[in-house]
Amino acid sequence: MLELRHLSKSYANGRQVLHNLSYTFHAGEYVAIMGDSGVGKSTLLNLIAGLDTPDSGDIVVDGTPMASLDDDAATRMRREKFGFIFQAFHVLPHLTLEQNVALPLLLNRSPMKRAVQMLDAVGLGGRRRDFPRQLSGGELQRVAIARALVHRPRLILADEPTGNLDPDTAHEVLTLLRSEIKANGASCLIVTHSHAAAATADRVLSLTKSGLHAATAKAA
Repeated sequence: MLELRHLSKSYANGRQVLHNLSYTFHAGEYVAIMGDSGVGKSTLLNLIAGLDTPDSGDIVVDGTPMASLDDDAATRMRREKFGFIFQAFHVLPHLTLEQNVALPLLLNRSPMKRAVQMLDAVGLGGRRRDFPRQLSGGELQRVAIARALVHRPRLILADEPTGNLDPDTAHEVLTLLRSEIKANGASCLIVTHSHAAAATADRVLSLTKSGLHAATAKAA
């Protein structure tokens, strides 16, 4: 489903964070990526998401190298096949919660009713007409998760998806995330510092200077 081929990336100050990184993620896998701060976990996720470009190497999705696509085709692939959950939420303040969650459905011309279903699933169904300014950080994260899952993407990318949630809500959200992944045959990569979050994944990888390696998640 996702191949990383010899990826390298340096910051503007010249410090290299990823060097010749190769790895294959299979369809339907739910993988957690852990590692020390500054090792390049979020950078890797941003490269896969197309928010940044590698200095060298290829990112291949469903057999298609992303670098071979023009801007329109790459945007279409991300819109149809990707779901994003980032720490900054990126919830639009002038739209209601229902409108925010429905955005991927609107862009993909899909039935809109699933937006309410996903808000119900994250415990915010009764607040669908509220605006983001009325929500706490944890509630905003739940909206972001509902939006990422609503169009049943093939690949979900999550950067600290439970970082703003209390333990009970985090457990509920991770349970929802895993059930949606398995129900839709999607793949998911989560970057996390939480051993509890990582323990819900099928596999846990550790990102180090030498690449991605199998790791063991520990109970929180």
